[in-house]
Amino acid sequence: MSRTDRLFCLLQALRNLPNPVTAARLAEETGVSTRSIYRDVETLRGVGAVIDGTAGFGYVLTEDAALPPLSFGNDEIEALVLGLREVAQIGDPDLVAAAKTALSKLQARLPEGQAQRLKHAVLSAKRFAEIPQPTVDVSTLRRACWDEFEVAFAYSDATGTKTHRTVKPLGITFMDRSNCLLAFCTLRHDFRAFRLDRMQDLHVNQQSFRPQRVPLLRDAKAHFLAY
Repeated sequence: MSRTDRLFCLLQALRNLPNPVTAARLAEETGVSTRSIYRDVETLRGVGAVIDGTAGFGYVLTEDAALPPLSFGNDEIEALVLGLREVAQIGDPDLVAAAKTALSKLQARLPEGQAQRLKHAVLSAKRFAEIPQPTVDVSTLRRACWDEFEVAFAYSDATGTKTHRTVKPLGITFMDRSNCLLAFCTLRHDFRAFRLDRMQDLHVNQQSFRPQRVPLLRDAKAHFLAY
């Protein structure tokens, strides 16, 4: 394996393995000695990679604009294009705009041949059924999920019955034909999916449920998959 190939393998291992990752684990993953890992980490730092940590503790890679452009396989490019085009079809307005700019940024950073493949990708996404537009600020809802703050809102179910809910927001997912908030509802004491087009008067409480979001989201997905 050439030195360049080894450095790219090391970068990929730093991206993929749980942080912090020890030199011994990196050596096992890349098939070199720990002494080579120490030298290669310093080489990567010298060309602009931001790598925190030291020998004996472990390393954490922080992606940096000074790093060289990423290289993707052809199938990876098609997957990226398909995913971003699907977001442009089903996402809220902020995510639709973000998906379009992300495609532009990818095209600008890829090598010329791969940039052309991205531009003329053979996969696309098109939904002919109209996606109901959300009636709350979805960007605020996403921040509440990440920040792990409870939210309150008025909700109308399929029959038009209105209730007021306070929930622990876990994530937003596209279910069948609409975008839904997955949450733990304090009124029902159970997991619920709330359509974003049936929510009104969203308010973010200062009641934190950190660090429960990740395990709750895992349980919520298992709950919905059981149906």
